[in-house]
Amino acid sequence: MPDVSAHHFGVTVTDLDRAVEFYREVLGLDVLDRFTVSGEAFSEGVGVEGATGDFAHLDAGSARVELVEYEPEDEGTDPDTEPVNRPGAKHLGLSVENLDRFYEELPTDVETLSEPRTTESGTRILFLRDPEDNLVELIES
Repeated sequence: MPDVSAHHFGVTVTDLDRAVEFYREVLGLDVLDRFTVSGEAFSEGVGVEGATGDFAHLDAGSARVELVEYEPEDEGTDPDTEPVNRPGAKHLGLSVENLDRFYEELPTDVETLSEPRTTESGTRILFLRDPEDNLVELIES
């Protein structure tokens, strides 16, 4: 079996510019590339007829965060804002060197689930929501 390694972690958003601004300004991720993909092969690959995706790849160290805004947008669903313990729930995990300093420097309009906490295993964590209500976990490294 071939070796598998992380390339990117994808997050679908409704407003790519707003999401890029958040991930760049609040989380400090650099934009590596922005591009658009469409056509029959893409539509078939993602299983959405007539799909076009506007993408932004951001540098998250050993992997990328891929933000994508699709057209046509799925108008029948709302963003998943369910708790992280719900089966199928998802979150993006990123590490920071000093979680307390990161928390103190967050803009006041960024929603967090709590202040930084230390778990039973000794791991320091902080969950916040991006502008699309996606959960982002910050782990102190």
